[in-house]
Amino acid sequence: MKKFIGFMLCAMMILTAAFAMADVATLSSVKDKGELVIASSPDFPPFESLQGDGSVTGIEIDIMETVAEKLGVKLTIEQVNFDSILLGVMNGSYDMGVSGFSVTEERKKNVLFTDPYCLAAQAIVVVEGSNIASKADLDGKMISVQSGTTAELFCLQNGYTIDTYTANVDAELAVLNGTVDAWVIDDLTAAEMVASNNAGNGKKLVILSEAMTTEPYAFAFAKGSDDLVGAINYIVNEMVTDGTIAALFEKYNAPYTSPAAAN
Repeated sequence: MKKFIGFMLCAMMILTAAFAMADVATLSSVKDKGELVIASSPDFPPFESLQGDGSVTGIEIDIMETVAEKLGVKLTIEQVNFDSILLGVMNGSYDMGVSGFSVTEERKKNVLFTDPYCLAAQAIVVVEGSNIASKADLDGKMISVQSGTTAELFCLQNGYTIDTYTANVDAELAVLNGTVDAWVIDDLTAAEMVASNNAGNGKKLVILSEAMTTEPYAFAFAKGSDDLVGAINYIVNEMVTDGTIAALFEKYNAPYTSPAAAN
């Protein structure tokens, strides 16, 4: 999800002081309460998707079900807007953030991450027939992105003009309606949402062959949750090594790129 929250420096100085007093999730606190509380924005298939019955499914949810089982606790999923997840993790509202988070140096200043469990790319999506055929064609164009994501960060840092939306479905509608010229989003989610649109909409979408960028995905925790991160890291790395995570990607018909490919 390759996502990013751009905290303003002055605000972070205030928040850091406040969060220093917050309850930080630890391995013992999670086991004592018998519950692992994760925050997720279920609008990011195949990683997190909201079902008609209100349940949340997806690759990362399946990973977390295994993690909770191995820790011997219940998994509780709190559904929140993406751009509020890391703040909630930092202030102790949730034990961890699970929502397609890309690991960035900026985020690492404020939260802890597990080791990456996969690599993903930022895809460029346009309406079929668009004159945008490559990344170079985006100069001077309007791009839709989800707020708080690495797509937003990358575009801002590289001088692109963006229109920001709380939900990816609205960013998708913007390109379909012609409000923007292109949409930048994580590649696997782009593939699923574009396929869904093209199966039932007269206006088709196309994913360009050239990606914006490639980045690692991991799970986020508050500073001070080192022992909990270590325990979950062990489980997740084991799932990477034994092929469990690759099998989950296959279950959701998504291509898998091991984090080892970055080395």
